[in-house]
Amino acid sequence: MIGDALQGIRVIDLSRILAGPWCAQNLADLGAEVIKIERPASGDDTRSWGPPYVESEDGTATMSAYFSCCNRNKKSVTLDFKAPADRERLLALIATADVVVENYRVGTLAQYGLDHATLRARHPGLVYASITGYGQSGPKASRPGYDYIFQGLGGLMSYTGRADDEPGAGPLRAGVAVVDVTTGMYATSAILAALLRRTRTGEGAYIDLALLDVAVALNANQGANYLVSGDSPRRTGNAHPNLAPYEVFAAADGYFILAVGNDVQFAKLCTLCELPALAEDPRFCTNPARVAHLAELRPLLAAALIRRPRDAWTAALDALGVSWGAVNTVSEVFDDPQVRHRGMLQHATHPLLGRIPLVRNPMLAGEPPAGEPAPPPLLGEHNHHYL
Repeated sequence: MIGDALQGIRVIDLSRILAGPWCAQNLADLGAEVIKIERPASGDDTRSWGPPYVESEDGTATMSAYFSCCNRNKKSVTLDFKAPADRERLLALIATADVVVENYRVGTLAQYGLDHATLRARHPGLVYASITGYGQSGPKASRPGYDYIFQGLGGLMSYTGRADDEPGAGPLRAGVAVVDVTTGMYATSAILAALLRRTRTGEGAYIDLALLDVAVALNANQGANYLVSGDSPRRTGNAHPNLAPYEVFAAADGYFILAVGNDVQFAKLCTLCELPALAEDPRFCTNPARVAHLAELRPLLAAALIRRPRDAWTAALDALGVSWGAVNTVSEVFDDPQVRHRGMLQHATHPLLGRIPLVRNPMLAGEPPAGEPAPPPLLGEHNHHYL
């Protein structure tokens, strides 16, 4: 059980939008007391990022779906740290905290004595995580930036999308803010590591996380491919740069992803498709050969796979131990029996909006439910408790 692992840890969440709030929500889901500091009157920008909105039955209260995705299990306190009195209240809260998470532009918080260097002098055990676009130093450190920018700068969009010789080719972003979310996960890991180190040394830590750095790391095997070969990855549509066949195919009634991981699986697939000779063909008998000759292999498999409905293929692939996956709509995702079994859809009871749907933290999906999560807070809902 890790859902209570951070009980007794207090986090001051000075972040907004997605990367920082995603990190702080992870900490809250693991049992930390997370106090989200928001601007009076308006709060986190994403409170108004909609539609869609969750609405109360009488229509008098709303909450954006975007805000709901990354702010459950938190407390909300409204403070304007530019005002001296509120700044003192915030400093008093930080004095009781173990962790601060912030994502202000470089130098902003130093004007108010809320930067790490100033706070460390008072609280040497504080773990302080700064999330910025470019990091705390360097020629671009002062620039602002959002996830979309770093999907481009970090290289992801250069190899995502239809191949250059296909209609509609060109750079394509991922459909969700993958750099923000991944940065939030890296920040979570770094904070947990810093807290563990603090138990041995008593010392806090400063964590300088940059979306650009994360975008570079996110290239994973594509980045390694470049470093080894010297060739920048190209857009290959749904094909994998290192494995084949490993992409989307059309069955008679819909699409599915076929993921062949080795030569034995490929031979089984060829037999299933009544194309056993392909497994002996020098162009296709090994994975490197298939990658090199994918343009020739793809139409041969596509012509066979489109003859039967998806369920027929996928049932047979299951029997052979060959990996596949449907291309689901998000509606189909939440209807999937495995997703339901894992309890990934959960609900919380909001004081104004009633029962609201939330996605369960996957770190906790293997554990028995520990009751409902706390809903994303109303703006300033917990002022009376902390101020």
